[in-house]
Amino acid sequence: MDLISRFLGYVKVNTQSCETTEVTPSTSGQMTFARQLKDELTQLGLQDIYLDEHAYLYATLPANTDKMVPVIGFISHMDTSPDMCGEGVNPRIVQKYDGKDIVLNKEKNIVLKTEIYPEILNHKGEDIIVTDGTTLLGADDKAGIAEIITAVEYLMAHPEIKHGKIRIAFNPDEEIGLGAHKFDVERFGCDFGYTMDGGEVGELEYENFNAASAKFVFHGVNVHPGSAKHKMINANRQALTFAQMLPRWETPEHTEGYEGFYHLIAMNGTVEEATLQYIVRDHDRDRFESRKEELEHLVRLMNERNPGLITYEIKDQYYNMLEKIKPCMQIIDLAKQAMLEAGVTPKVQPIRGGTDGAQLSFKGLPCPNIFAGGMNMHGRYEYVPIPSMEKAMKTIVNICRLAAEQA
Repeated sequence: MDLISRFLGYVKVNTQSCETTEVTPSTSGQMTFARQLKDELTQLGLQDIYLDEHAYLYATLPANTDKMVPVIGFISHMDTSPDMCGEGVNPRIVQKYDGKDIVLNKEKNIVLKTEIYPEILNHKGEDIIVTDGTTLLGADDKAGIAEIITAVEYLMAHPEIKHGKIRIAFNPDEEIGLGAHKFDVERFGCDFGYTMDGGEVGELEYENFNAASAKFVFHGVNVHPGSAKHKMINANRQALTFAQMLPRWETPEHTEGYEGFYHLIAMNGTVEEATLQYIVRDHDRDRFESRKEELEHLVRLMNERNPGLITYEIKDQYYNMLEKIKPCMQIIDLAKQAMLEAGVTPKVQPIRGGTDGAQLSFKGLPCPNIFAGGMNMHGRYEYVPIPSMEKAMKTIVNICRLAAEQA
């Protein structure tokens, strides 16, 4: 099976994850897909295939050289985002894209417009896979899965390409932040790994946000408004005051690159009780800690004025993988060289978000992130250029080959 046929088959399986089920995998479709992949890996002849009860799938391509080569892992996630429908995905290939707007669905007037998504113009002349405008596509991250399996199949068909032991793994629930939680790093048994989960061709990422969640509950006193003077404490107004005390420009809509932020993601309340929920992000660990300290300072300040006004909880979620990648930058150099030999210019950039690779790095598996090719993920305008997928697959093959040559 070739790369594109494999991918077009994968996206037909609905694997949307769900934040509310509190089980792993969070949806049954992910286990269905995992079993399908297990059967495919078995037919290919891979070894040590293991699917656990949580839909984590592992397999091995044995080494074909006697050299002492590091064990390398390649990882992608099976779930697609819950942000957009993943049922009934109907992909089509736009051949030799002409640089104009793409009508995804004429009946519903759904158009992928170059004015809004100008990055697509970088792929003029290429074959591009798009949706019919009613669902997401699922390139995030079924493109990565297709690329990994096709690369392994290619290595098996070309034994003249020497490589060490290669491990592959596919995990559930990345889109809801739980992809690495039950990943068995010890069973995986790799010296280092790569997640194939980036976007535009050439992306190579080994820096991500330090991340925390924060919840603040404001406790008010409700009194009839006709006799409320000096008695009422309006929890809603106190919550608004708190929100306005944070730096106005340090929010997602005003930041980029390495700039961190406070992001108010939910709010609800009455006079009696109000709640604010934030996520806190910063690439720099010291600034990250300062941001959490600032939130605690504001709580103390408002509680001094109204004792017991605010109760809160701040939880760290993940940390910047750079801390774990710095001691082994040779794995970044390896990926860069592999890209160059695949005809790709590496684009090193920080992730303004998180990745399974960050959590895996702190679990003992250094794991930067490589492009898979998908664009406009999580929505109806998602697409993936076929040459980007092909170059990602070649990058995997080149990493395996170069690691053996350099051993």
